[in-house]
Amino acid sequence: MLRAYFNLVRGNRNFRLLWLAQVISQLGDWCYALAVYSLLLDLTGSKAEAVGLAVVIQVLPSTFVSPTAGVINDRSPRKDIMIGADVARFVIVLGMLLVRTRGMLWLAYLLLLLETIGSAFFEPARSAVIPNIVAESDVLTANALGSTTWSVCLAVGASLGGLAAALFGRDTVFALNAVSFLASAWLIRRMDFQEPHAAKSPPLCARDLVDFTPMLEGVRYIRSDPRLFATVFVKGGIGLLGANNVLLPILGERVFAVHWAGLSPSRGAMLGMSLLMGARGLGSLLGPLVAGVWAGERHARLRSGILIGFVLAAIGYVWLGAAASLALAILTVVLAHAGSSTNWVFSTTLLQFYTADRFRGRVFAADYGLCMLGISASSYLAGVALDYGVGARAFAAVIGCAMLLPAAGWAVAMFKTREVKTDYSAGS
Repeated sequence: MLRAYFNLVRGNRNFRLLWLAQVISQLGDWCYALAVYSLLLDLTGSKAEAVGLAVVIQVLPSTFVSPTAGVINDRSPRKDIMIGADVARFVIVLGMLLVRTRGMLWLAYLLLLLETIGSAFFEPARSAVIPNIVAESDVLTANALGSTTWSVCLAVGASLGGLAAALFGRDTVFALNAVSFLASAWLIRRMDFQEPHAAKSPPLCARDLVDFTPMLEGVRYIRSDPRLFATVFVKGGIGLLGANNVLLPILGERVFAVHWAGLSPSRGAMLGMSLLMGARGLGSLLGPLVAGVWAGERHARLRSGILIGFVLAAIGYVWLGAAASLALAILTVVLAHAGSSTNWVFSTTLLQFYTADRFRGRVFAADYGLCMLGISASSYLAGVALDYGVGARAFAAVIGCAMLLPAAGWAVAMFKTREVKTDYSAGS
């Protein structure tokens, strides 16, 4: 698998540029996320609900923006959309330097909202262009490498973010993340590939943004194929695990803070957060790496792997609730996110195989929007529950049990669609 990654990056210039853009921007993103959560906890007196609200604002708007973003992605060059989203986020993230007092919290939340809208346009475009720049036989490898990169960036970025914020201050982290978006835009601008969906579409005009016909056409397309319909909901199930965005920082601060001689309580809490978030990244790295070798390009194994991934996520968070030490907590987080990351890669790959190019923007916008809806709901619930006295360990176990619901739903979908025979062509 590692050789396949190396060969793809070395031999495919367009993918190499897109991958490097991902590395740079996501390292900045994870440093930035930790700094934002730390800022909110400081300004609100360590209220978990403040982090929960931030996560909701970072993800929920994507659910409402996604239908429009999907239509635009299917009518316009996706390369231009990614560049525009990156430049806009450069300006938005710099605004976080102005948040200094509790009275400025509204600005922090507004900036997070605007950044989310940018991501709602960028992420479906990125997923949709993969089949245009790599061979069909390399689609799974490209998706697995994308997930692996995300995981490494999470592990490294979360760890470095905590360290950089502690040593140099949060403003340094905010500035570095802003610059990372400019670097990403520059790399994507250098890509050169065909976008047949845009060449065949009439120019986009303002009235198209309020015309629901393309959206309804996308809905009918998804519903027409039972396997596509089931798969587009997988990330919505993964979204239930989104409570980890609140739960892991709180566990790191309140339960698994590091107590070293000479280390202040606030820095010990920051280090505890970093280690748990880093464990999430490590698990997300290992899951697709191992599962991808096992599954190959076989659709049956990709589908079975999604079920296994849900079960691993459930087991991991139930065990996290009972973990007696930081070391055990790290192991359970690794296990859970190995499962959820496998689901992400496998479902993305299946959607790319199942979907015609002219519909990919709308399909991946729906896929992304459903995921963000699940993350926002579970994250806000986590923040409110923890502030109302529910123990962080108990809530972890509850989230683990909740993951059995999408596991059961996917098992039913696998059974009902097992006889479907369809000719899927990524380039049709």
